Parts: sequence; C-alpha cells; structure tokens
Amino acid sequence: MDNNSETTDDGQLIAQAHSDPAAFARLYKRHYDAVFRYCVHRLFERQAAEDITSIVFLRMVENFGRFQGSEQQFRNWLYKIATNAVNSHLRKAARRSSLFKHARQQVSSGAADCESSAEPSTEKRVLLKRVILELRPRYQTIIALRFFENLKLTEIAEVLGSSDGTVRSQMARALGKLRKKLGAFQQEV
Repeated sequence: MDNNSETTDDGQLIAQAHSDPAAFARLYKRHYDAVFRYCVHRLFERQAAEDITSIVFLRMVENFGRFQGSEQQFRNWLYKIATNAVNSHLRKAARRSSLFKHARQQVSSGAADCESSAEPSTEKRVLLKRVILELRPRYQTIIALRFFENLKLTEIAEVLGSSDGTVRSQMARALGKLRKKLGAFQQEV
C-alpha cells in the first residue's frame, strides 16, 4: 500500500469505496481491528468475537450502498452495527447462560491459579470480566465503548441513538453497579 492510500482520510475513502473495490478493502482493513477489539471487550471470548465481527462486516457490506456520512459517522455506524450484533448474540438465553457459567468457572480456577502463582492481576481481570457480564447489555455497551474503545460520551450517544445526558446518567449507574459488585466480591474474599 502506498503512502497516499495510507493518508487518505476515511471521508475520501468512503466516497471512493462506493465505486472502487480496492478502496472498500482498505476501509475494511482500517476498521476491522477496532470492531474486533470492541466485540472481544463485550463478549470476553475470542471465537465469539470473531463470529460477531464477521456478522458486522457482512451487514456493513449489505448496507454500505445506503451509507452517506463522514468519517466519524462511519466509525459510529460500525460500532452501532457491532452493538446490535453483540446484544442479539447475548440475548440468546442458552448462550448467555453459558457465558455466566464459563465466567464462574474461570473465577474459581483463576483464584486457585492466582494463589499458586501469586499473580493478582489475573484474578482481578477474571473478577472484572465476571462483574461486567452481570451488568445489563446496555451498561456493558457503554462501559466497553468508553473505557475499552475510548469513545467520547457524544460518540457513544450517537452509536446508541440516545442523548448525551442519557448516556452520562447510564454510565454513572453502570459504574455505580460495578463498584458495588466489586466491593461485594472483595468482601467475600
């Protein structure tokens, strides 16, 4: 890839991608890692994140002809597609139950591993994963977009189709629930 294509901003690349398959491929490559990372942070399972990321980009391909917008809007559009795909995946009761069971098993085995290896960061990561998975999907989305993807509140509001104030209050509630659950788990230990 030459430097000109590397420096082409998404706005130009989006316009080119409507008629140029090579530009479309560059656009895909440019955003794949961010969408995949977001899916991993929401699902905490690499394989499930890979599957959902594939669905996201399939939906992007299917609907790209109708997309008209800026670089920022395109990125937020991808996060919105990803959020909907992840939430749909999580709504399946059997799968959700499996995630909770898997997280509980990891907490149990993680605690045993941490005691033997004296690596507290692993135990904390497993605990954080478990607590995040117990939150409502909307709160999981807000936390993942804000703290793992570093989106601003206004960007999260656009992804979720909500107002800035609504997102701000939901983030405060989500963080409060996280603190409460983490405090309860720490008292148990």
